[in-house]
Amino acid sequence: MPDSIKTVQVIINPASGQDAPMLAIMNRAFRAAKVDWDVKLTKEAGDAERFAREAIAAGVDAVGVYGGDGTVMEVASGMNGADVPLAIFPGGSANVMSVELGIPGNLEEAVALVCSDARQIRQIDMGRLGDQQMFMLRLGIGFFAETTKGADREVKNRVGVLAYGLSALQALPKAQKSVYTITLDGGETVQAEGMAAFIANSINLGVPGLTLTKKASVSDGLLDVIVLSDITIGSLMQAAANAVGLAQDLPHWQAKSIKLEADPPQSIECDGEIIHDTPVTATVVPNAVRVIVPNPETIDDAAEQVKAAEPKGD
Repeated sequence: MPDSIKTVQVIINPASGQDAPMLAIMNRAFRAAKVDWDVKLTKEAGDAERFAREAIAAGVDAVGVYGGDGTVMEVASGMNGADVPLAIFPGGSANVMSVELGIPGNLEEAVALVCSDARQIRQIDMGRLGDQQMFMLRLGIGFFAETTKGADREVKNRVGVLAYGLSALQALPKAQKSVYTITLDGGETVQAEGMAAFIANSINLGVPGLTLTKKASVSDGLLDVIVLSDITIGSLMQAAANAVGLAQDLPHWQAKSIKLEADPPQSIECDGEIIHDTPVTATVVPNAVRVIVPNPETIDDAAEQVKAAEPKGD
C-alpha cells in the first residue's frame, strides 16, 4: 500500500456536467478516513493548473480533481513531474481518463479509493502540444473537433455523453476529407486521406474496454496516430466493431513525436477544448503524472472500508 494520505487539496470545476452533492459526499468519505481536506473552485481557464502547483508547493499528500476531462488535464499539467499523486473524481460528461484507468464512476467510491488500501499508484504519460500546452487524452482532428464544437454546455449538462452523439449526427453532412501528411519522430513520413484523425495518449472511448485499438497504452512512452478515412454511420459502426475486436485495425502509427499537416487544414480539439487548426506537433512526456488507481486485487474492499470507519451520527 502507498504511504498514508492525510492531507488532500481538492480542485472542483463547478461548471462540470454532473449535478451531484459533491461536497457532502467528499466530506463523508474524508471524515471517515480522518483526512484533512480543502477545496478550491475554478472560475476560468488556468485556475486548475495554478491551484495544483500551489497545492504541491504547500506540501499536500495528494491533489484531487472533480470535473471533466478538460479539468483533469489542467490539474495534471500542473503536476507534471511531481511526486504527489493525483486523485480523479469523475464529474464530467464523459470522464474518459477515469474509465481508462478503472477509477469508479461513483463519486463516493472514487473518494474512498484515495484513503483505502485498495489503491495503487500508476505513472502515466501525457502529450505536449508544441512547447507549452499538455494533454492527457488526445488531439481530435477534423470531424471529431467539429463534433466537440457542436456539443454545447447546456446539452451536455442535460444528456451527458449523448450530447457528443447528437453533435456527431449534425456534423456528418458537413464532414470533408483532407490529405494528412504525418511525420514520425522527425524522420519517416506517411500520407493518408481522411475526414478525421487522432493523435492520442489514450484512445479509450469512454466505455470500459472500448478502444479504437488494443495496441495503445497510457504508460507505453508513445503517442498513437489513427486515421478514419470516411465518416458515415457505417464507418462509425465499423470503428465501434474494431474497438471490440470484430474488425481489422484502423490505419495506425506510433511514435514519440508526431507532426500532422492537413490539406485543406482541419480544426483541432485538445481534451475536449477547441484550440487551433492544423498543422500540429505533439510529443510524448513519459511518466508525467502519478495517478491513484484501483488495485485489481482489493478494489472491492474500498467502499466497505470507508463504511466501516464512518462515524455514526453528526
